[in-house]
Amino acid sequence: MKIVSAKVIVCSPGRNFVTLKLETDAGVYGLGDATLNGREKAVVAYLEEHCLPALIGRDARNIEDIWHYFYRGAYWRRGPVTMTAISAIDMALWDIKGKALGTPLYNLLGGKSRERVMVYAHATGKELGDAVDAVGKARDEGFVAIRVQSSVPGVASSYGVPKGDRAYEPAQKGVAEEQVWETAPYLRYLPKLMDRVRSTYGFDFHLLHDVHHRCTPSQAARLAKAMEPFDLFWLEDPVAGELQEGLRMIRKHSTTPIAIGEVFNSIYDYTTLITEQLIDYVRMPIVHGGGITHLQKVAALAAVYHVQMGFHGATDLSPINFAASLHFDLAVNNFGVQEYMPHVDPAFDVFKVNYKFERGYCTIDDKPGIGVEIDEEKAKKYPYVAASLPVARRTDGTMFHW
Repeated sequence: MKIVSAKVIVCSPGRNFVTLKLETDAGVYGLGDATLNGREKAVVAYLEEHCLPALIGRDARNIEDIWHYFYRGAYWRRGPVTMTAISAIDMALWDIKGKALGTPLYNLLGGKSRERVMVYAHATGKELGDAVDAVGKARDEGFVAIRVQSSVPGVASSYGVPKGDRAYEPAQKGVAEEQVWETAPYLRYLPKLMDRVRSTYGFDFHLLHDVHHRCTPSQAARLAKAMEPFDLFWLEDPVAGELQEGLRMIRKHSTTPIAIGEVFNSIYDYTTLITEQLIDYVRMPIVHGGGITHLQKVAALAAVYHVQMGFHGATDLSPINFAASLHFDLAVNNFGVQEYMPHVDPAFDVFKVNYKFERGYCTIDDKPGIGVEIDEEKAKKYPYVAASLPVARRTDGTMFHW
């Protein structure tokens, strides 16, 4: 089953998505997500200039070999652009294999380990009361796991809080917006927010929070310790992930579960964190982490060390990636939770999905392969719009982690 054509589809139905379509001489085609928020065109160029010409004529059934061809065959390895391109190819190949065999992706990964996938909602507010009310709304919608974020008094820009009444989307048209941040007021404020949430709604649901890389190791250790009375499901990205040793200090001082790695892109970002049991959840998404082939290896290593999977699943990833994630979540034994942010309606004008949400869980049907389709004519209605994620500075002007 030879690959005879390959093309990249770029569209912006609510936000930018990059989709890879591979076709075979057997008449079977596959789709892969190649979206890298704010750097979409870099992945497009990598695919079109370096990968797709080398794909033509290859046997689409040889997924493992093709993965290593594009990983080991590139002297300049890893990195978000390279790994997103590899992920798109890998996803499309798994989609082809599932369609060729007439079975959903989860069956190729060992079959179902569960019938439905627990997902978590985003509850945000411009002030403490708004955030608490948003948690209540998510509970009313049936969510059993809820991430809460709030603006911080005295801090100009807080992560995860939307502007106006629109859904949260940090990427903005044009050059990156410069935001202002200070960590000290946040450290004083977060325990108050969590205390109010638990005092209002109790402990019969999972509570999550994303620090978004904005603490030093000592600050993160203090924060994790302060979170213990509130029984967090996880504290996400408490420190910048590059310095893996920083997680050791958190572990020495707190038992609050830690999730990290939505910006990671290979198993080598995780080896120390997993083997030293410095984290509890893997956040690296399929679309940026080398695809299904590579994430199977990450999940297997993590399982040995009692670490669970918790894929990044924001709207900066296309419905193709979300569906692939659900297949993976259904199959692996060491699944923890799946992030869930519903895409805006224009996305479903272009992508025809095979999953649904109901009362805190997502399910996916038994269509062969990944099961999501793209309407290429509809995609033309939504041209690419250049956009960038924000950057952050401290109040004295120093560049900081966004």
